[in-house]
Amino acid sequence: MSLFEIESILPLIIIAGAPVIIMLSIAVKRNHLFTFWLSLLALAAALYYIFQTALLTPVEVKSILIIDNFSLFYIGLLISSVFFVFLLSFNYIEKHQGSREEFYILIFLALLGSSVMASADHFVSLFLGLELLSISLYALIAYMLNNDNSLEAGIKYLVLASVSSAFLLFGMALIYAAYGKMDFTGIAEALATEGISALSLTGFALIIVGVGFKLALVPFHMWTPDIYQAAAAPVTGFIASVSKGGMFAVLLRFFSELNGHQYESLTLLFSILAIASMITGNLLALLQNNVKRILAYSSISHFGYMLVAFLAGGNMGVESSTFYLAVYFITILGSFGIVSILSDYNKEAEHIDDYKGLFWKRPVIAVAFTAMLFSLAGIPLTAGFMGKYYVLAAGVNASLWTLVIVLAGASVIGLYYYLRIVVSMFTQSDSIVSVGKNNSYTFSSMAAVGILTVLVIFFGVYPAGLIEVIQYIAKSFL
Repeated sequence: MSLFEIESILPLIIIAGAPVIIMLSIAVKRNHLFTFWLSLLALAAALYYIFQTALLTPVEVKSILIIDNFSLFYIGLLISSVFFVFLLSFNYIEKHQGSREEFYILIFLALLGSSVMASADHFVSLFLGLELLSISLYALIAYMLNNDNSLEAGIKYLVLASVSSAFLLFGMALIYAAYGKMDFTGIAEALATEGISALSLTGFALIIVGVGFKLALVPFHMWTPDIYQAAAAPVTGFIASVSKGGMFAVLLRFFSELNGHQYESLTLLFSILAIASMITGNLLALLQNNVKRILAYSSISHFGYMLVAFLAGGNMGVESSTFYLAVYFITILGSFGIVSILSDYNKEAEHIDDYKGLFWKRPVIAVAFTAMLFSLAGIPLTAGFMGKYYVLAAGVNASLWTLVIVLAGASVIGLYYYLRIVVSMFTQSDSIVSVGKNNSYTFSSMAAVGILTVLVIFFGVYPAGLIEVIQYIAKSFL
């Protein structure tokens, strides 16, 4: 590799080096606070070099990675999300009776895998990033060893993720057999000249299965509620955001380079997944009384919404889906952050009744959670409303009327289960459940939730700044 290529991947090198340094520090002396600050410093350094690397783009690194404004934006989004995950995790992990420092190592490894996927331009880098992410998630999900459900969820995810990886790998093999190419550009050129054959269509279908599992799209969503419920609240926030962000980025790049919108068979497959995810996610959320399971089914429907913008294609499709993903990250991290604050190592605040009368006991937390839920529901003056409006505009612009109608109807259904939680928080009760009596109200966790709440309102009132950045990225990407 040339010095120029090494300089272009400095953010990835820093993310990869951080767990090594943490392991060396653990070998000398275990200190959770030191590991926490060292992790934040590493994230800050990686984020700094993203801005420095932006001056060099685009750079193709050995035909397997592409460092451009698009990949740097997504890597920056992933790093920023992990920053909030660490802030929300510190006090939660501090109560952990076992080893604490390994948690940060696993998060960094998962972040590295997701970042590699965000910059992948080749099947090899895509698969390596996916496996690095998945293997780290196995351990993160089962990290709370005193919780049998957590261990069971880790094993479930291990089995199902392994099967989905097999589908993805077999799909890649069939596409290579059809076109003799593994890089995205080469596949796009071969597809343009040779068209879709039965072999390549089967390969694409198998890849969609693997992608659908990672994004928890229906019918590959069955793992989601169990994993979200059983994993620790900060880990669940990480799974709902960072673990899916890298996959969505590589899907967007791959589909755009293939110009996949011109192939009816591919758009039909994604349209079916989008409709099924929007309807099923919202309907199943109606039946839940567990807040983490409600957010799990909600996340299924939100990625269905994102697929509407994804299928719209063009500049507007990339812009709207990226904007929606960014505001979704902010909102879902804030939601699980509040669950983390109100939880402790022995019991998580996951049932709706746990939030009954919360406003009269912890008004700041209740107001912040209300803002997050309103954003997820798409209520005006929140970032979620602007994201949903942008997605609808992209769908209307591309004349995807069926998807637009389903999106509008599914959003109305979603209002009900979000408002159930809000009503519970504002209901006066003589017997308020004692959530949040632990000392989770640290400066780091409250600061994280406060910043995320401000961002939810800010991007709901003034989204122009973020939209302009994303528009610039989309123009250089397409």
